[in-house]
Order: sequence, then structure tokens, then C-alpha cells
Amino acid sequence: MAFGDLSRRVAVAGVGIPVGVLVLVVGGWAFVGLVAILAALGCREFYILAAGSGARPFTLLGMLGSLAVVLVVALSPDLGRAAAGTWLVVLTLFFLTLSLAVWRRWPDGNPAYSVSATVAGVIYVAGGFSFAILLRGLPPASAGLNWAGALILIFPLVVTWMGDSAAYFAGSRWGRKKLLPTVSPGKTVVGGVAGLVASMISGGLFAALALAHFSEVSISPIHAVLLAIPVALVAQVGDLAESLLKREAGAKDSGALLPGHGGVLDRFDAILLTLPLTYALLQIPGVLP
Repeated sequence: MAFGDLSRRVAVAGVGIPVGVLVLVVGGWAFVGLVAILAALGCREFYILAAGSGARPFTLLGMLGSLAVVLVVALSPDLGRAAAGTWLVVLTLFFLTLSLAVWRRWPDGNPAYSVSATVAGVIYVAGGFSFAILLRGLPPASAGLNWAGALILIFPLVVTWMGDSAAYFAGSRWGRKKLLPTVSPGKTVVGGVAGLVASMISGGLFAALALAHFSEVSISPIHAVLLAIPVALVAQVGDLAESLLKREAGAKDSGALLPGHGGVLDRFDAILLTLPLTYALLQIPGVLP
């Protein structure tokens, strides 16, 4: 990475991280609004990549579907109702796009591919982002700011992004053997191992320095290290998956919204998988009180 790209990346992170953490801690509709915006923009980027590989997604309809998924989850008091509402949105979106394809996508316009890409974008991007809201609600706050919930959400973010940073710098410095060169030529085995180790260390330290101070959370440092292992591994899969989509579309980045970082998908590709996984892991009896 050139010095100019690195400086822009640091500058964007220096502004974006404090603002994002502030909104995350405050919660409420400001946080829901941020998640909704990221979901809609990320969904649009997915459609641009899909168009580069031959699909013709219904972009506006898909972005509206993404907003609807986030809103349904935000208004749902529990996972069961959120899942039912999300399924209803996805099913409605499928029938709408299928019906619209009759008039807007003729047999030579890849109708099946276009409909599938439209629905897949909502499931992949909005579905992944919506778990930020579900994690933010753990454990249910009795009153005031839910500091414990905010820290629970920050946990997978720290584990994912610290692992990603370590993988980049270690891979650039010492990496020789490529991990999956046909998918992402820049990823190395050394980088993958370094990312896993960094994720485990950062997860344990975050639990010791932050999570241990809240009685509502029973995640010990050892517990956090163990949780960080599958999260870190899935984060690398999420990163590679988005790289695969970009390779198919012939694109270097998913977008240019964040200077030095690319688009929303470039920055949150791993997060879209690690948020649902973290939520699932926290449902294991004994992890949370």
C-alpha cells in the first residue's frame, strides 16, 4: 500500500471510528439509522459487483428491502419475531422482483440471475448488518444506556479488525506462501496465522479491560479467547468471499465511499459474517447470564 493510501486510510479511521463508537454507545434510532444506511449502501455495492458479472439486479427495490429488514429487526423485541419479520420481507421482495422481471427482464436479460442477485444482496448485507442491532440489545437493559450491550457488539468488531490489520502487516512483511492466490493474491498463510493470533489476543485483552467490569456479562478473558477463534476464522472466510465477488466482477474495490478503504463491503465484508456468528455463540448456555 502506498504512503498516500495509508495516510488516507488512517485519516478516515481516525474520524470514522470515534463517530461510530459514539453512535454505537448512544444506541437508539441514531444507531439504527447508521446500520440502515450502511446496509443500503452495501447492498448497492453488491448489486454493482453482480452487474459486473452479468446480472441486472433491481437496485432500488433491493435497497428498500435492506432498509425494511433493518427496521423490522429494530422494532422486534426478540430474535423469533425478528426472524419472522425478516422472512416476510425477503419473501415479499422475491415475489416483487419476480413479478417485475416479467416486464423488465426478458428471457435474454438473465431474469433468474437478476432476481436471485437482488434477494441475495439483501440477505447477505442487510441480514448481516441487522445482527449488530441484535447484539446491541444483549443483555436487555433495564434502564438508561446499555453499556454492556455496546461492549458486546464492539467485541466482534475488535476481534475482526485487529485480526485483519495484523494479517495485512504480517503478510506484507513476512508472507511468501499465498493462501488462495486465485481468489485473493494478496492473502498469505503467514498473514492468516498472524490474524488468528492477533484476534485471540485482542479478544482476551478486551474482555479483561472492558467486559469484566460489567456484571451483566460473564465473558472471561479465557472465554473470550475461545470465542475469538471461530470468529477470526469466519472473518477470513468473509474477506475471501468478498474478494471472490470482486474478482468475478473484475473490480479492485466494491466502491469508493471510504478513501483508502474502498467501499462499505470492503470495510465490513468480514463483519457481515462475524456478527451473526458472535450472536449464535453467545446463545450457548453459560456464556451470558
